[in-house]
Amino acid sequence: MDPNSLQRFKTPLDAVNALVSRIIRISKTTSLQNQPCHIAFSGGSTPKLLFQTLAKSYLDEIDWKLIHIFWVDDRCVPPDHPESNFGMTKAHLLDHVPIPGENIHRIMGEADPEVEADRYSKALLSQIPLDENIPRFDLIILGIGDDGHTASIFPNQMTLLEHDSICAVGIHPASGQKRITLTGKTICYGKEVIFLVTGSGKSSVVAEIYNQTELATTYPAAHIKPLLNPAEWLVDTAAARKI
Repeated sequence: MDPNSLQRFKTPLDAVNALVSRIIRISKTTSLQNQPCHIAFSGGSTPKLLFQTLAKSYLDEIDWKLIHIFWVDDRCVPPDHPESNFGMTKAHLLDHVPIPGENIHRIMGEADPEVEADRYSKALLSQIPLDENIPRFDLIILGIGDDGHTASIFPNQMTLLEHDSICAVGIHPASGQKRITLTGKTICYGKEVIFLVTGSGKSSVVAEIYNQTELATTYPAAHIKPLLNPAEWLVDTAAARKI
């Protein structure tokens, strides 16, 4: 991590508001170009706050008909399952904003994982502008786990960082649960890649990556190095407390 890429905020909401401002800026830029805006969201508690904030406080500041929503990853569960990233996004954002249904591009977690990884890869290739035959999202929002994983790329599956496919099947090392995930290569082609990280539970991982320690090399999140712009880290005080 480039130390200059990390921005600290007092509270999770402050970090979320900074990210919302970025989303608004990016969406307005694409709108002026008369182009759709392609965003890949992650799941988790902090994105839930992001979705709630977008729906409640910034509803009228985004031209939702030009926003196309995708997912960085999702668990291989039905869309109404409590662990579905799509389901969480639907409950806290999609059900509250005027986004056309055809602009919502979910991962079908109920399908066969390998088949779905291939289908979603083809969907991204057909929906998003390509660079060297790789989709180039306008914005990819990432989080991290306390084991240093990001998306559904876990420390025991580092090969997914360089995998040739657009999407792949990740497997949670403890539960064995399968997930569909963007590969590291796809993530690194994003125009803007932002980590949104809050809470003291992530502070050790953030510090290791910030200080570029040997341990950090075992964290998938430390290897996300976008081609166009450096990845940015928006973290709250709790997540940055060990830096």
